[in-house]
Amino acid sequence: MPESAVEKVSVDVCPPVDLGGDAGWIHFDAPSLVGESLRFVSGEPEGSRFRARYYRDSEQHLHARIWFGPETEGPPGHAHGGAVAAVMDEALGLAAWAAGYPIVVGNLNVSFRNMLPLQKVVTVESRVISAQGRKVMVHGRIFCGDTTYAEGECLCITIPAK
Repeated sequence: MPESAVEKVSVDVCPPVDLGGDAGWIHFDAPSLVGESLRFVSGEPEGSRFRARYYRDSEQHLHARIWFGPETEGPPGHAHGGAVAAVMDEALGLAAWAAGYPIVVGNLNVSFRNMLPLQKVVTVESRVISAQGRKVMVHGRIFCGDTTYAEGECLCITIPAK
């Protein structure tokens, strides 16, 4: 087909978003810690699914700013529950890794509190609650201002040393 006959399709490009952290947060290079395993949520920093940036606070707890793009849609205009759960899986598992525990997620429980509007930047906070033997418990939540969108708890299992 001649080039002149090819219809040019414009692609909707999502605008840049501010994923800056709070005062006192230090950027955390998550991919350098766990490698390519972060590609499902964090793999396209300019994409239209998720955009994520991780931070640590003065107590070394992991935080994130996450943007839920149009490709995460479930209910009209809102993020799909599976997209919210995927963010919780990545952030809570990464919190264990950042605390020095090489893990896999054994169980993830997510409680959905409010529908999360699309194209909104939210904060994820996470914290290792306990570590006994090979079991590491991590809790977290996704929120913006006074609104909590989801809370989660994650039972992580440490990977045996090779």
